[in-house]
Amino acid sequence: MTEKFIIQGAKPLKGEIAAMGAKNAAFPVLAASLLTKEFCVIDNLPLIKDVLTLIEIIKSLGAEVTWLDERKVRIKAGDIHPSKLNKKLVSKLRGSVLLIGALLANFKEVEIPQPGGCLIGARPITTHLDAFSQLGVEIVAKEDSFVFSRPQERTSNLVILSEFSVTTTENILLYLSTCEKEALLKCADGDYPVQELVKVLRKMGVEIECLDTHTYKIKGKKELKGFEHKLMYDPIEAGTFILMAAAAKGEVLVKNVEFKFLELTLKKLKNFGLPFEIIDQNTLKVKPWSYLKIDKVQALPYPGIPTDLLPLFGALATQTPGLTLLHDPLYEGRLKYLEELNKMGAQIIFADPHRAIVNGQTPLFGIEVDSPDIRGGASLIAGALIAKGTTIINNVYQIDRGYEKIEERLQKIGADIKRVTS
Repeated sequence: MTEKFIIQGAKPLKGEIAAMGAKNAAFPVLAASLLTKEFCVIDNLPLIKDVLTLIEIIKSLGAEVTWLDERKVRIKAGDIHPSKLNKKLVSKLRGSVLLIGALLANFKEVEIPQPGGCLIGARPITTHLDAFSQLGVEIVAKEDSFVFSRPQERTSNLVILSEFSVTTTENILLYLSTCEKEALLKCADGDYPVQELVKVLRKMGVEIECLDTHTYKIKGKKELKGFEHKLMYDPIEAGTFILMAAAAKGEVLVKNVEFKFLELTLKKLKNFGLPFEIIDQNTLKVKPWSYLKIDKVQALPYPGIPTDLLPLFGALATQTPGLTLLHDPLYEGRLKYLEELNKMGAQIIFADPHRAIVNGQTPLFGIEVDSPDIRGGASLIAGALIAKGTTIINNVYQIDRGYEKIEERLQKIGADIKRVTS
C-alpha cells in the first residue's frame, strides 16, 4: 500500500498555521532518557514516523514507555540492555545513531547497525567514529554494524570534531554525561537540537558550560536524575511554512516560530524583499509580494541558514526574476529535488553536486514527481502550490517522516491538497 499527495495548484493561501514540536530535538532528548533508571517525561512530541520509530526502538531495549497524553510520554529505562535492540528499526532511522552515546554511557559494549535515513548524499558516521576514538573507545567494524567498547579509563579530556556535526555533538555529550572527569568538546555544533539536549542534561545533573557557539565543557555524574521537559517548537517547520507562503504569495500567519534559530533566514528574506511582520515573540505574518530578488542562498551550520530550509528557497527562487545560486556544502545529494522541479518547468542548471543555479521567473506546471527525502518533498509541495494544474507527489512516506499531517494543516490555509492511498 502506497500513499501520494494530489495537489491542485495556484490556489491562494490565507489563514493561520502553527509549527509542532521540534523533530530533530526530540531524538537526543529521547535518547537521554536511557541514561537514568528514573522516570523521564517528554512533552510536545511531534507525532511523526521517525519519532515514533525511535520510541519503538527504546521499547525494544526493555524500557517502560507510557503515553500520558497525546504528545506526552513517560519513559523508565530501569531494565534495558543493548542486546535487546531492534536492529531492523535502527537500520531504518538515521536518528538512532544517538543510541551509541546513550548506551555506551552505561554499558561496556554496544553493537549498532549502520543507521538509515534520508538519501541526501554520503552520510557515513565517520565523524562519530573519529570522535569516540579520541576518547579511547575501541571500534570494530563488521559487515553491516559497528561494535563499540568503552575503555576502563578515558584516554583524553579533549575531543575536536572533524566537522560541525549536530548528531556527533549530541552523541559525545550523551556519552560523557556519566563521566565524572571534566572534558572539552571543540568544533561542536550549537544548533537547536544540541541546545535542547544541553538543557535536559543539566536537569539530570550534568555540568555543561557553553564556552562559545562551538565549544562545550562537560563534567558528568555516574548516577543521573530523571527529568521533565517540554520540547521547543520546530524552527525548520516554521521556516518551511514561511517559505511555502512566500512562494505562493500568500497571506499567512505562522505561529510557534522560534525566532532565535531563524534570524539569518529572516534577515535574508527581508533583504530579498519579502514583506512580513513579526506580530509577537512567536508569531510572524507573511504578506503577498510584488517583487522579490534572490541572489545567493548558502546553507551553513548554526547560526547560518539551515541546510533543511535550502530546498524551500529552491522552490521560491523559481518564482523570482534573475539568477539564484543555491549552495549546500554539507550534502552532495541535497539538490536532487531540483531535478523534479525542472520536470515541472523550472530552469535549473547544476554546477556541481553542491551548487545549482536557478533561472527565474518561470511558470510551473503540475505533473507526477517523486519525493527524494523529507525536505526535498516539502519543496515539491511548495512547487505544487505554485504550479498550474494537478501535481502528484509520490513517496510521501519521506515527507511524513518530518511533517505531521502536513496536508491537513495546509488545507486550513487554502491549499487544495489531499492524501490518496493506492
